[in-house]
Amino acid sequence: MAILDLYQGAPNQGMRCIHEILALYANRQGLDLSIETFDVRSHLQVPDLSFDIYISSGGPGSPLDSEGSEWEHRYFQWLHQVERWNNAPAHLIKKKVFFICHSFQLACRFFKIGHVTKRKSTAFGVFPMHMLHEGALEPVFRGLEDPFYAVDSRDYQVVQPNHNKLREMGARILCIEKERPHVPLERAMMAIRFNEHMIGTQFHPEADAIGMSMYLQTEEKKQTVIENHGFEKWRSMIDHLEDPDKILWTYAHILPNFLDEAVEHSVPRPLFQ
Repeated sequence: MAILDLYQGAPNQGMRCIHEILALYANRQGLDLSIETFDVRSHLQVPDLSFDIYISSGGPGSPLDSEGSEWEHRYFQWLHQVERWNNAPAHLIKKKVFFICHSFQLACRFFKIGHVTKRKSTAFGVFPMHMLHEGALEPVFRGLEDPFYAVDSRDYQVVQPNHNKLREMGARILCIEKERPHVPLERAMMAIRFNEHMIGTQFHPEADAIGMSMYLQTEEKKQTVIENHGFEKWRSMIDHLEDPDKILWTYAHILPNFLDEAVEHSVPRPLFQ
């Protein structure tokens, strides 16, 4: 497995959560899982094609301002190489990719399937994600209710789906953000199956409820959240994180389901049984 770290050295919970999910999964499945991490933005590192599974992380800053940068060029070059590998009929074992938040927004730009734009205000908290028809059929969403809840932390969004491009790629929008009838704004696409081998979410499926709750209750982080979003937002996040039907459920399903699918398809099968 390769993890593409897009945090650029910024303090975060995302990388810890990804590594913990992988460790728990490998232990539960009895897998000898080899993991290598690549610092994409700070050290211009991208993985080669020797890996079976790739997870590309969230990260700070604008998914638009990096246009023309060397790290984005290398990132898109890696993505193009994975796409070419998967499209080659001679390659029977395909490369599986999961994009999270910032990476999801970059992938939407790469594939030109939606408009990436700055939100009017920061999305920060635990929010319901509303499944579309395709989401209910998606194996990676197996076991989730409609709506399900996820940690959302972003200043940007992907809206205005390019339906012609989506059809051409065979891509499917899986879920959208909560409906707000009193707000005349488009709802963002929150998860997309880009193709048979690539999927991504604009929310954070790796968010660990217990670790996140402890982190938010540290005095420094608590005061930061209250100053920026108010006490009620901080209190509601703690309540949602402690609800076993919300973040704990999402954490236990989305990435483990992806890993189930990816590992199954990464094991070569004999042509004749």
